[in-house]
Amino acid sequence: MESRRKVLQLFKALHRTRQQVFKNDVGALEAARQKINEEFRNNQGERSSEKIEELMKIGLDVEVILRTSVIQGVHTGPDRLLLIPRKDLLLDNVPYHDMPTQKHKP
Repeated sequence: MESRRKVLQLFKALHRTRQQVFKNDVGALEAARQKINEEFRNNQGERSSEKIEELMKIGLDVEVILRTSVIQGVHTGPDRLLLIPRKDLLLDNVPYHDMPTQKHKP
């Protein structure tokens, strides 16, 4: 019963992430919805706890990758693409240093 609850939580999390990542892109929203539903439907008869854990790990990894790595893009011209990053993808800019600071020995 516990694994069933975890599977349903993952299913809902993937759909919430899909809605955030592909916001305003009807085609991508529908394709992602179909893929998530298809994968869960194909494995709904799985009874092996090891296989369920493996599938859960894959699902969690997919959710993290979608949430942290996917950026929407809109074609604005023949060779132009406008990227639309989500606020949670934007990070503070950390300055680059050629030479890391070294601690001086007393």
